[in-house]
Amino acid sequence: MSHHVRQWKSHNQFNFDTKLLGHRHIWKYSSLQRKNLIKNKRGFICSYTAEKDLNLQLSDARVIYGVAPALGHNQELHPESHLRVPAIVSALEKMELTSEFRGSEIIELKNFSPASVDDIASVHARAYVSGLEKAMDRASQQGIILIEGSGPTYATATTFQESLAAAGAGIALVDSVVAASKNRPDPPLGFALIRPPGHHAIPKGPMGFCVFGNVAIAARYAQRAHGLKRVFIIDFDVHHGNGTNDAFYDDPDIFFLSTHQDGSYPGTGKIDEVGRGDGEGSTLNLPLPGGSGDTAMRTVFHEVIVPCAQRFKPDLILVSAGYDAHVLDPLASLQFTTGTYYMLAANIKQLAKDLCGSRCVFFLEGGYNLNSLSYSVADSFRAFLGEPSKASEFDNPAILYEEPSAKVKQAIERVKHIHSL
Repeated sequence: MSHHVRQWKSHNQFNFDTKLLGHRHIWKYSSLQRKNLIKNKRGFICSYTAEKDLNLQLSDARVIYGVAPALGHNQELHPESHLRVPAIVSALEKMELTSEFRGSEIIELKNFSPASVDDIASVHARAYVSGLEKAMDRASQQGIILIEGSGPTYATATTFQESLAAAGAGIALVDSVVAASKNRPDPPLGFALIRPPGHHAIPKGPMGFCVFGNVAIAARYAQRAHGLKRVFIIDFDVHHGNGTNDAFYDDPDIFFLSTHQDGSYPGTGKIDEVGRGDGEGSTLNLPLPGGSGDTAMRTVFHEVIVPCAQRFKPDLILVSAGYDAHVLDPLASLQFTTGTYYMLAANIKQLAKDLCGSRCVFFLEGGYNLNSLSYSVADSFRAFLGEPSKASEFDNPAILYEEPSAKVKQAIERVKHIHSL
């Protein structure tokens, strides 16, 4: 059975519509996007829209998303490539899940600014931030440089600015969701379709494809700018979000909850890692055995995530949304499906409605099979809209195998005991 799964993963890994010119991917913008494109002083393509128009649109919106694709941050054949976000946007357009088809129901946030150095330094050491900025000259000369020693994290000449843009998109979505929540009881859910991802980036530097901790930066910003003291972070990426974990390990006001594949990169996130000092008990790590899938995650959500969030009483929920636990993803061995991600999005939406006035923003993390990534994000949008899932059009139940239910139950019971759930 594992042989058939590998074949299916290989067949589906890069099967989506792209256009290539030389070695550069050409992203097809909609007519509305093309009309709003401008170049900023650094030569990067940005979009804009009038702030007044945005505020009017927020009164009706159910989903608001921002796009920061980091098209210049790319290494040939690297799984964390510049094709990822354009693949998602292409799928959203194909499935008519953009404002072009939905009007004010779905809004693309286009006027966000990059994060400031001070925003980044709320999580990361200033020496790291300034060092990365200075390294851009070397990247310009060499084309690509490694910025994590011998690790897999690379940089190009545009990495610093594009990483600021990614973090800035998350901050702007927090602003928009919070602003809407002051005028209506059901503000739109936000989704930052951004890269580079962030949850592995530690306070002192980059790690595991990640440059800046986008979710962590947004959490600190929400506390500082909006007085949202208690932030609940859910990380369902297949890999442990060690960077976010470390940033808040001794902070009682930010609860970090990670589900991830046991034994996967980077080897952190053990079940007994629960926080330190004043933050003891505000970190929950649940390593799941390989082969865990939809049944496991449904149980985890209702028996672990919901009671944790209810007890914590958050002012805001942020989500590190990694789609690399999908059964088709090449970098891990869990058995999530597109339907699993629909379930998670729908349940997190309800959790935010019940606990924090629907204030919730998702942040793209992993997901390296472009088909499963795109379909799963699109189905997350459908969950936000309250529309039926279309996962059955993509998922193939024939490739799934029996989940390790006894091991899953044992892990869940242990984490419930440790955290008195």
